[in-house]
Amino acid sequence: MMLDDSEASDAELIGRARGGDRGAFGTLLERHYGFVYRAAYRWCGRKADAEDIAQDVCVRLGRAIRDYQGNGAFTTWLYAMTLNAARDMMRKRARDTANTEAFGTYALIAATEVHDPTEALWGAVRMLPDKQRDAVLLVYGEGLSHAAAAEVMAISETTVSWHIHEAKKRLKMLMRSAGEV
Repeated sequence: MMLDDSEASDAELIGRARGGDRGAFGTLLERHYGFVYRAAYRWCGRKADAEDIAQDVCVRLGRAIRDYQGNGAFTTWLYAMTLNAARDMMRKRARDTANTEAFGTYALIAATEVHDPTEALWGAVRMLPDKQRDAVLLVYGEGLSHAAAAEVMAISETTVSWHIHEAKKRLKMLMRSAGEV
């Protein structure tokens, strides 16, 4: 007797999706879309960008599911894919901005005041260097242990701890200069 897709384990759905079962792939996407969106939102801080990143991850997952080896947790692999998609989007945006400025056209960006201290903190986190930002987002945003974050970031656990330590120092300075602390 075969379980319906909603009762199947991730491992079973992945195996079937790797074999071309679109229903299993769809269930896998449904099951993990919220996780991908939340991770993307924490990374970029904008709903529209988080939706774009999540959609990009869905497309990437369709191409990459056959390459998933199952050596680590599926969510760890998916999280790494989400971070890569977010970084790619930010690099593209930086290139587009540079190109726009090179042609002498300046985009007008309306800055909105942030009154929510939590959002101000996450805004400051998004200003951190990549590795520090990733470590903070994984550990504090997603609740991963330092060991799990190390696996996602493909670095040692002690390096994750160091990035978090450095991020805390930098965040204190950023929050002070913004008048939030």
